[in-house]
Amino acid sequence: MIEEKESSATFYQYKLIKKVPHPKRMNIVYWAVPCIVGILMMTLITWSSIFYFLLASPVVLWIHYVISRSVLLVAGSNYHKRWSFSIKSPWIGYMPNQYISYSLFRKVTSFAMWISLCVFLILLFWSPLSFITGLIFWHLWFLLPRLYTFMSLSGQRKDGMIKINPDDISYYKQ
Repeated sequence: MIEEKESSATFYQYKLIKKVPHPKRMNIVYWAVPCIVGILMMTLITWSSIFYFLLASPVVLWIHYVISRSVLLVAGSNYHKRWSFSIKSPWIGYMPNQYISYSLFRKVTSFAMWISLCVFLILLFWSPLSFITGLIFWHLWFLLPRLYTFMSLSGQRKDGMIKINPDDISYYKQ
């Protein structure tokens, strides 16, 4: 009986096709940009815009989280164990922590990108300029590593699997 359970286990074998590294130098620039933009907003708009700039960061993360979870619920995938909130640079936000379908990752990212942008454009009429500027900046800043990955994997097939690591993203074929 024990041998029967062991023999019926499913083993997945993935073949590494491409690794997209994230160099340390790019990570330093990635973290320097928010500091520069915060200083520019304080000098160009008003000194109190730093408050709106800092407030916009968790708001964008929350909006990305809600949209990503909604897309995963609609897609019907078992995401509870595969997706979690990450604070590892440059992968900040609601990210997969195991092997995940590349097409599902693209779908979640594109929905988060476009729906969030539409929400920010709607908020444009009721919010201060510094808050909207902060929302759009943080939105693009959180999505920048994902967009870089999509550009790097643009020639690959969409039916592969990806694994996000702290220093790179690996593309696999099953």
